[in-house]
Amino acid sequence: MFSCQVAFVLLAAVCAVLGAPQNKEPVPIISQESDIQPDGTFKWSFESGDGTKAEQSGQPKQVEQETPLVYQGSASWTDNEGTQHQLTYIADENGYQPQSPDIPVAPEIPAAIQRALEYNAAHPEQDGEK
Repeated sequence: MFSCQVAFVLLAAVCAVLGAPQNKEPVPIISQESDIQPDGTFKWSFESGDGTKAEQSGQPKQVEQETPLVYQGSASWTDNEGTQHQLTYIADENGYQPQSPDIPVAPEIPAAIQRALEYNAAHPEQDGEK
């Protein structure tokens, strides 16, 4: 029983140490810009002292009867292991469309499955057929 209590106290102490806030220096903002126009267009950007950069712009776009905003932007940063990351994106009537080497890409469809899909598309079932 005593060993369980000791183990619990040690586990609690380890959790307290690991869960303590990390005393990191604040990251300064090196540059920051923001421009908002009455017609709905805007642009903002910033760069921080750790090399993180981000920018975004947007403007209204007439699409049929609606006027959605079209956003485009980019961000870059370095992770804790020193790896550089880059992201660009656009968001419009077609949705959010990010591009980055870090985004996983689905594998190609195997040839046999692709042939079966093409055959099914070329030979749809008729109503009543089974």
